[in-house]
Amino acid sequence: MSEDAVNGRHLLSLRDWDSKELKELFALTDRYVAGVGPRFDAAAAVFFPPSSLRTRVSFERGANLMGIQPIAFPPESLDKAEDLADVAGYLAQWVDLVVVRHPDIGVLEGLASGDALPVINAMTNVNHPCEVISDLYALSRDADIAQLRYLFVGADGNIARAWWEAAQAFGLDIRQSCPPDLRVPGMLWEESLRSAMLTADVVITDGPGPHAEALVPYRVTAELLDTAPRGVRLVPCPPFIRGREVSPDAVVHSAFVGYEFKRFLLPVQQAVMARALVD
Repeated sequence: MSEDAVNGRHLLSLRDWDSKELKELFALTDRYVAGVGPRFDAAAAVFFPPSSLRTRVSFERGANLMGIQPIAFPPESLDKAEDLADVAGYLAQWVDLVVVRHPDIGVLEGLASGDALPVINAMTNVNHPCEVISDLYALSRDADIAQLRYLFVGADGNIARAWWEAAQAFGLDIRQSCPPDLRVPGMLWEESLRSAMLTADVVITDGPGPHAEALVPYRVTAELLDTAPRGVRLVPCPPFIRGREVSPDAVVHSAFVGYEFKRFLLPVQQAVMARALVD
């Protein structure tokens, strides 16, 4: 692959994307959903910790289905004194892309710095772009994502920031509801969850991390979902715990779309990899 082709094919965040790029990725995802997406004779180095479940399955299974051999390593393999641009330079002799879940986005940026091969972000401590793209694709199948009103319930963190990246890139109407000291810088905010729920078409949650006690009043319940506009969707970012960020009755509410939405992780990951490989 030429150097120019690689430059635009990293996926480290959504900050530099626009709606045209997202539409093109969705069109490519449609092809994989239909079973007619591009196939490749390629290999991918994938770096995942043992705790990764949904993202790893969808990347590795998706890669296999499209002719890409995934070669798995623990993310700690990248925690060494060797310059990461050199690591990528060597890997580029045998594989065609890397998929990395690592807490430090600087590791991904280091791998991408020499443009030796495309780098795909499978989650860091500051963002999780593929997860958000997948949810947006699922929503786009029966709605105009630009016309929906999004509510993120929870603290500043990688999922909240990934949604904020997407909102800025694609012009989404999003706001956050949480205690004031847990706000994402720059995102619209409403302290009262009950008030914020009245105009929410899509409700997104994430685990509370170290803020579980502070976020108890922000647990999404069936009773709150009943106050939202008709057709509201509840999209908790997995893994979620019933009784923590969402109540048990919220998970059986008609708004809950968690399982079925995540089905699209696989074709979205395939489209992301194909985008990285097309020169």
